[in-house]
This record gives sequence, structure tokens and C-alpha cells, in this order.
Amino acid sequence: MSILKYINKRNLLINFPSVLFISLPILLISGPFLSDLAVSLIVILFLINIFQNRNFEIFNDKFFKIFLLFWIYLILNSLFQNQNFDSIKISLFYFRFGFFVYAVAYLIDEKSNNLKYFYYCLVVCYLAIILDGFFQFFTGKNVIGHYLHPGPRVSSFFGDELIMGSYICRLFPILFGIYIYLDIKDKSKYLSYLLFLIFILSEVLIFLSGERTAFFHVNFTAIFMILLMKNYKKIRIIALMTSLLIIIFLILINPETSKRIITQTLEEMNLRSLIVTEAEKKEKIVVFTEQHSHHYLSALKMYKDNILFGVGVKNFRKFCSDEKYSLSNLSCSTHPHNIYIQLLAETGTLGFLFIFYVLCYFTYYIIKHFKLMFKSRYLFNDFQICLLASILITLWPIAPSGNFFNNWLSIFYYLPFGFILQDIRLKNIKI
Repeated sequence: MSILKYINKRNLLINFPSVLFISLPILLISGPFLSDLAVSLIVILFLINIFQNRNFEIFNDKFFKIFLLFWIYLILNSLFQNQNFDSIKISLFYFRFGFFVYAVAYLIDEKSNNLKYFYYCLVVCYLAIILDGFFQFFTGKNVIGHYLHPGPRVSSFFGDELIMGSYICRLFPILFGIYIYLDIKDKSKYLSYLLFLIFILSEVLIFLSGERTAFFHVNFTAIFMILLMKNYKKIRIIALMTSLLIIIFLILINPETSKRIITQTLEEMNLRSLIVTEAEKKEKIVVFTEQHSHHYLSALKMYKDNILFGVGVKNFRKFCSDEKYSLSNLSCSTHPHNIYIQLLAETGTLGFLFIFYVLCYFTYYIIKHFKLMFKSRYLFNDFQICLLASILITLWPIAPSGNFFNNWLSIFYYLPFGFILQDIRLKNIKI
């Protein structure tokens, strides 16, 4: 009887969250509800396990303490700074993302096959999106009936939510990283060829999605990995060059495909006139688009009036229409579309300093790694460089971004930290 109890207990506390973790790539395609529910259940069962075994040492690092301080600050900010229910709800339950990092590391430690099965699930998801996305591009409709968006813009299973490119580019470095970690190159040449094909077609599909930030991120992280990796540069360079050649070919046979990524971007930033002739330049260059510029300026006005604490979590949408902060009818949105400016506006200098510290920490060690490369030494292995590339997508300040407190995006923000934490602890690396 005691054996049965042990088996049932392990099924609940280890095997069930393992299944949820492995299924995350699928659940993220389904949308925010199921993926966030999975994360919440993983964290709850993880905490039950930790308290039952009194294994609190896994939290014994400074980043966990920093995250706890950030969480407490968010709660206090929501309670005392322009209080609203949404703000309190987001802040109160935000703790789950910090614990999610440690839960991921713990699940991989407890069951080493979890990483392998997560990888296979991710490969299947990429193949499904690639096949469906190209089917939608060539036929005008995907396999479940979602039509191609004007542009043309591919969205695949994501339908009206134009976030397919974001999904692909954010998980892209993790896919490559786990491929390196599992050493699939030496174990199966067919899986290596398949992954190489996924690399190429994923980058092309991001271009066809019309998601400019995602297209920038996938190319930027590719360059980041090529510069800092030790052994896998060749694969990444060939995949990147091949995908760019295919994109150029697509533009030549169908110029419409380049309108949003290239033509519309130049027009919205008022850079097209610079290419045509200097004499035709009539307006000032704007930051990304006029709408983005007005979001940023409106948010910075809020910050100027509330330097220490901001206007409160999730309160940009509440104050952007205020005459005091509004520049035009383009000023308002649910968030300012840049996480650093959002944190300045909504949480003030105190809230901003938390993520700015992570950015500085990240930058310091990347520079250190880069310097060591000239001495043929490497601070990070290639797996960790891929994970850092995934983190770079979140931390890079000079690009439009989603809502910092969005549940779906937060899973992408924190997921790579779980992988890198597990790898650093496994190898007893002290950073």
C-alpha cells in the first residue's frame, strides 16, 4: 500500500508537471489560457513538492531574492499607486513566473528525459506550423480555415492573432540549444538535416508573417550566436544565408511579400524619402512608426510626473487618454510597446531598476565571454549561448515589444532562464 501511495504521489508531483512542461510548445500555440494554466499547475505542484521535502536550498541564489523583491514591489505599487483590480491581480500572481524558472530546472534534474521529449514536441510544433503556414501562403487558407491576412501575412494556427513570428523567433534559439545539448548531430544525421531545414523555412515563414520585430529578432539572435558560439557557427551561417536567398527570390517573384517588412517600415519611419532624394524629405524621422513614437512620448511624460513609482502597474492604458499626457489620438494603447519605457511609466525608477540590473548583468558577462574568445577561452558553452540569445530577445531595448505583464509573453521571458539555471547548476558553474 505504501508503494502505491509513493507511485501516486510521484505521478502527481513529478510526472504530471513533466507532461505539462513537455506539452508547453503545443499549449502556447493554443493561446494564453491553457499555457498559463499549465505554468500555474507546474508551479503549484512544484511548491507542494518543495515544502514536503523541505528542499529550500534550490532558491539559494541572488536572482531569486531579486525576483522576490521585484514581486513585493509590484504588489506594493499596485496597492498604493493608482489602485485598480487588474493591477492588483497581475502583481499578486506574478510570483508564478519566478517559481516557474526553478520548477523547469527541477523537472529537468528529476527526469533527464524531460528535455529530450520537450525537444521532440518543439520539433513537431515547428513542422506543423511550417507546413500549415506555407499551405496558407500558397492557398490563401490554412488547414483549419484561417484565411491569409492582407499583406499577405501568414498567421497559421494563430488565426487573427498575428503572433506566429513571435512564437517561432522566441523558441528558435531554445530549439537550437537543446539540439546542441542532446548532441543530436552525432546521434542522428537525419534529425540534423531536419533541423537544418526547419531553421531555413522558419526564417522564411517569419518574413512572410510580416512581423517586423520577429524578423529583426531572428536575424539579430542569429548574428549573436554566430559571433559567440564555438562549434556550431557553420550550421547557423549556412541556414541564415540560405533563408535570406529564398526571401530575396520570393521578393523578386512576388514584390507584395516585401511591402510590410521593407516598404511600409521605410514609409512609417519617414526614411523612404531619404532613399528617393534628400529634397523630398518633408518630415522628421520617427521611432519605428508615428504611433510608436506617440506611445513612447506619452509614457515618458507619465514617468516625468511620477519618477519614483510610476502611474501603477497596467495603468498606461488608463492615463494615455489624459490631456496631460496625450499627444494625439495615436497616444493610447494597452501598453507603450517597449518594456523599458513601460516599466518607467508604470513602475517608476524603482521598478525599472530591476530589469535594468538584469540587462547590465547580461551585458557584462557577454562582453566578458567575447573578450575571452580572443584567448581561445569560453565563459559559456554553445547551449548556454543559445539560451542567452533567447533571453536577448526579451532584454534588447531598441525594438518594439509586447506588454511586459502579458501572461503568454511572460512564459517566453522566463522559460530560457529555467534551462540555463539547470545547466549552470549541473556543471557547478559559479557566475
